[in-house]
Amino acid sequence: MKRTASISKILLPTLALLSSAVVAQESEQGEAAGNTGSAAAQANNPLADMTAFNIQDYYIGELTESDESANQGWFRFATPFSVGNSNWLFRASLPINTFPTAPRGGKETGVGDLNVFAAYLIDTGNPAISFGVGPQLTAPTAGKDELGSEKWSAGFANVLFNASSPTFQYGYLLTWQESFAGDDGREDVNAGAFQPFAFYQLGGGNYLRAAPIWVYNFENDNYSMPLGIGAGKVIKKDKTVYNIFVEPQFSVADKGPNQPEWQIFLGFNMQFMN
Repeated sequence: MKRTASISKILLPTLALLSSAVVAQESEQGEAAGNTGSAAAQANNPLADMTAFNIQDYYIGELTESDESANQGWFRFATPFSVGNSNWLFRASLPINTFPTAPRGGKETGVGDLNVFAAYLIDTGNPAISFGVGPQLTAPTAGKDELGSEKWSAGFANVLFNASSPTFQYGYLLTWQESFAGDDGREDVNAGAFQPFAFYQLGGGNYLRAAPIWVYNFENDNYSMPLGIGAGKVIKKDKTVYNIFVEPQFSVADKGPNQPEWQIFLGFNMQFMN
C-alpha cells in the first residue's frame, strides 16, 4: 500500500504535466513552433556540437532490501574540441550523493566519484546521425567512503543519437569500466551501463521522453533495470537552449541491495550555441 500511494503521488502530477504539454502544442503558432523545433530535436543530443552544462537529479524513493530513500545529483559539463582533423566531445560528470549508511544508520551526503570521457565523433555521412566512441576514466574523488568506490577505473563510452526525424529522436549511451588502482580493501569495480533514450516531439518545444539507465555489476551479478516515461520543455532564447524535464522511473527487474525500486529523474540542461 505504501508503494502504491507513493507511485500515485508521482503519476498524477506527471499525467497533468503531459496533458498541459499536449494543450500547449495545440496552441502554438506555426512559425514559433518551427523555430523551436530544430532546437528541440537536438536539445537531448549528448553529442551536439555545442558546449553544455546540465544539472540533473535522481530522487530515489525506495531502495531494494530497504525502506530507505536516497538521492543522486549530477553536475555535467560537455564541450566539443578538435585534434588535428578529428572532432571529439569531452564530458565531465560530478555527482553529489546522499546514501543511507549501514549498519549504524543515518545518511551521508557529499561529493561522489568524478567521471570523464572523450568521444571521437565518427563521420556517419548523415549530419542528423551522431556517433561517438572513446575512453572514460573515473577518479575516486568522494569525500566519504560510503559515497564512492575508492577506486580508479577506466573503460570506454559509446554514444549514438539519431535525429533524422524532426518528430522522433532516439539513441543510446553504452559505458563499461573496470578498476585498476585504489583501496585494496574495497570491492573491485567491473560494471557496464546501457542507457537507451527516445524523445517524441509534441511541438512548440514540448516533448515526451524515456531515458532509463540499465546497470550490470560483473563483480557480483547485481543489476538494475528501470523503465519510465516523462515530459520536457525546450526553450530557445538568443543563443542558449534551455531544456527542463521530469521522468518518473520504476524498476521492472533488479537484483541485489540498494537498487532503486522507483525514482524521479529531473533535469535542467543548457546548450550554448556558437
